[in-house]
Amino acid sequence: MKLSKLLLGLMTGALLISASVARADTLDDIHKNGVLRVAVPQDFPPFGSVTADLKPQGLDIDVATLIAKKLGVKVELIPVSSANRVPYLQTKKVDLVISSMGKNAEREKVIDFTTAYAPFFNGVFGPADQKVSAPADLAGKTIGVTRGSVEDLELSKIAPSSATIKRYEDNNGTISSFLSNQVQLVATGNVIAAAIIAKNPPKKPETKFLIKDSPCFIGLNKDEKKLQDKVNAILAEIKKDGELSALTVKWLGLPLPANL
Repeated sequence: MKLSKLLLGLMTGALLISASVARADTLDDIHKNGVLRVAVPQDFPPFGSVTADLKPQGLDIDVATLIAKKLGVKVELIPVSSANRVPYLQTKKVDLVISSMGKNAEREKVIDFTTAYAPFFNGVFGPADQKVSAPADLAGKTIGVTRGSVEDLELSKIAPSSATIKRYEDNNGTISSFLSNQVQLVATGNVIAAAIIAKNPPKKPETKFLIKDSPCFIGLNKDEKKLQDKVNAILAEIKKDGELSALTVKWLGLPLPANL
């Protein structure tokens, strides 16, 4: 009886060891298959969208392609929505999620993240001749904002009483207010600021100060430290050599913030 229990224990241990060895690391799989599968947005420009001929384009697409290049493999872009990007990762349909995703406590319970790769923030923007660097400097200024937005709510708390806040019904209205000189400054997200810059106004808006900061991170499954370390090393490299900043200039109209 004791012998049979001993043999059963040895067999169980051998199976556990075998299963552990058989489980391939995701980074090993990527190199073995020669493909990096990345979840990317398809309807959130300038991070990700499709052209008239259905070709994906955007900051997240370029970042995914660059990371695959640094890994020495091909990239397979898999379009996702905000709702299914984490499930796609958890069910191993993708290896990484590069989809303008912020990091929060709830998401950190189920997936891991790399270091930040892109700025995503709400702030006050305006031309170089507007000397503004803090809420107090808005005194006597006219600021455009989209009604009911996060920046509208936050600006209402911090703007001096002498500031004039003009509220517009949608982002297009806020953009038009700046382009037509109805306002001196706008409080909005950096994506909307990029849309203004893309229209090439005479007075290009620049970041004056942040209202709320929520940068984008790359998502990956739990317990994939080799992959996490490798992608972090690639991000550090492309931040240092300027490749990542060149992509944010291309798609967001602004260089990569120094603190990212």
